[in-house]
Amino acid sequence: MALLNMDGTGSAPVAGGATDLIRDTDTAHFGADVVEASKQVPVIVDFWAPWCGPCKTLGPMLEKLIREYGGRVKLMKINVDENQELAAQMRVQSIPMVVAFKDGRPVDGFQGALPESQLRSFIERVTGGAGSPVDQALAEAQGALDGGDHETAMQIFAEVLQHDENNGAAHAGMARALMASGAMDDAREYVDALEDNIRASKEVAAVVTALDLAAEAGDTGAVDELRAKLAGNADDHETRYELALALYGANKSDEAIDELIAIIKKKRDWNEDAARKQLLKIFEALGFTNPITVAGRRKLSTVLFS
Repeated sequence: MALLNMDGTGSAPVAGGATDLIRDTDTAHFGADVVEASKQVPVIVDFWAPWCGPCKTLGPMLEKLIREYGGRVKLMKINVDENQELAAQMRVQSIPMVVAFKDGRPVDGFQGALPESQLRSFIERVTGGAGSPVDQALAEAQGALDGGDHETAMQIFAEVLQHDENNGAAHAGMARALMASGAMDDAREYVDALEDNIRASKEVAAVVTALDLAAEAGDTGAVDELRAKLAGNADDHETRYELALALYGANKSDEAIDELIAIIKKKRDWNEDAARKQLLKIFEALGFTNPITVAGRRKLSTVLFS
């Protein structure tokens, strides 16, 4: 499997731990801890102070990501109040200030607290864009899931969760693997048992939407029966709507999208905009980067703005 033991023993490193991936340093040790160390592995320096509010937000996020990258980058934390001369030499004018060192020299940096997505991009630039072990494990698990190997996918997602129990993508992957194996009730129980903050992640929210859609699809008739009924009256929007749900339940999302768009094209506000609302649910369930979603959104835009 792709996921690495993050400190050689299976657990993530902590500040001051054996691997020294995250720890405090000072002016006297800056040359060894940052400049020289960066000739072996990139080193990110976090200039902070105890009184700095944004530092309290940025610091934990940086530490989380450094642990996730499992030795591919280090984090050195410098208290500017205790190292004012060094802060002046580094031209620290406001904090938090973050500087990345590589091959003995500064190569990138920023000031202020950034969201996690931008921090990831920053670390990716520093480390060469290979991605974290967690990212690679998630990609491997998704590949197994896409290939129909639900058991392997669940094993990898479970390993990610052993490292990061709040990883929304891994929880969503576990639920999708259950869904793909036909265990819809188990998938529902799994997401219902998650903490609210995890359920609020976009990945898990998409799974909840997918489960809701699957439940609705289960209440419709068979695809062939609905097609036959619709053939007798092409303006029967209710039947076409049920056909779309049935198609989605039969893993024919692209066809389901086409049927909903057909309703919108004929009568945009039918049943209080039900077709468009259902279409957006399908987009969310599939994921907004899914090629089927991208094509569907393009078709919808053509209808809405034609």
